[in-house]
Amino acid sequence: MSRILVIAPHPDDEILGVGGTIAKFSSSKNQVYVVILTKVCPPDFDPAISIQGQKEALKAHKVLGVTKTFFLDFPVLSWGLISPVKLNNALLKIITKVKPAKMFVPFPGDIHDDHQKTFFSSLVCARPNIPDPPDEIYAYETLSETNWNAPYLTPSFCPNVFINIERTLAKKIQAMQKYKSQLKRFPHERSIISIKNLARFRGSTVHLHAAESFVLIRKIDKKPF
Repeated sequence: MSRILVIAPHPDDEILGVGGTIAKFSSSKNQVYVVILTKVCPPDFDPAISIQGQKEALKAHKVLGVTKTFFLDFPVLSWGLISPVKLNNALLKIITKVKPAKMFVPFPGDIHDDHQKTFFSSLVCARPNIPDPPDEIYAYETLSETNWNAPYLTPSFCPNVFINIERTLAKKIQAMQKYKSQLKRFPHERSIISIKNLARFRGSTVHLHAAESFVLIRKIDKKPF
């Protein structure tokens, strides 16, 4: 049994990028934790939107078998005003508590800066010299985030890890359907059709029926021989 931590800037990022993998790990009696960093705040948004998002997240996570969900309260539209120290301290507290063996984080080339800063803060908080650091760190892709940045000017998502989700793709779709406020109609990328298409495409590139793909950031083999 292993502990896995998925770090998501917003509600639904964790489903789009890691939903099938979460379901796969939890079905094997691993403990999967999810932390969602941001929420919408007044005067930019009605607080009810944030409450709805958290309710949808908990319903989606129940489908996937998530052990526990952590909600932080960083304002979604004021990311530039957030102190890096405050963000690092909040993330480090959770990482220290969970002690994950594997960690999944947003890709640093995503178009929004909150995804980028989440990636770098996650790496700061998971440095190898902390007590019980994660042995494996992976960056996931997020539809309508990862591939909407400027090609050649920003890091390109070139996956080198593929996880078979043929048996858990249905769970991923079921979980995403709980995010009624976030789902869009095709051809929008955050549609059920697009989510299925990406899973089929990523799978077919490695001769699988469905897969989620990741960029390996770090993997440590601690065995001396």
